[in-house]
Amino acid sequence: MEMTGDCVFTTSLCLAILLLVSINAPAQAAEFAPTEECANPVSVETACHGASETHSAVAYEHCVASLAADPRSKEAGDMHGLAVLATKLAIDHAASTESKIDDLAELEDSPQARARFNHCLDQYGGAADLLRDALDNLQSHIYGKAIEQLAAALGASESCEDAWKGEERIPVAGHDREYGRMAHIALGFTHAAA
Repeated sequence: MEMTGDCVFTTSLCLAILLLVSINAPAQAAEFAPTEECANPVSVETACHGASETHSAVAYEHCVASLAADPRSKEAGDMHGLAVLATKLAIDHAASTESKIDDLAELEDSPQARARFNHCLDQYGGAADLLRDALDNLQSHIYGKAIEQLAAALGASESCEDAWKGEERIPVAGHDREYGRMAHIALGFTHAAA
């Protein structure tokens, strides 16, 4: 586990202040501790292990593979940073799924299939908006609201797949599944960061 440059600087600064204050006023020294974010670095593996134990929809191997593949995970540093990254990745998945659905809808002649695609487009458009709002709240450390919004955004993939019930194949099943997995990871990490 490594601390990012900002955390090392902040921790060093806090420790220097702590030392100066403790020399002059030992009773006030407890007020100057390193920030919580920098004091608790966490690896992707540890974060994914915790999320998979508390959220049954989070698969450990998938979680590690998804986050470790993104170079930003090394800079995240702590649970809050990883929750922010996972939420950004969920936004990316929602947007790419929406784009794929839009492409498929344009090629479709059947009015019923087109209606199903439009339903999915509505679901993913709403999910992307919820995820962006969750990201804003997460970045402002408003965890309760972010958790509500992340949980609400989970329904997009299920609702989209429900629209295709009775059909032999669901054209966006792979995208739905990947989006759902990433949204669950973001929710699990946000719970842990809260």
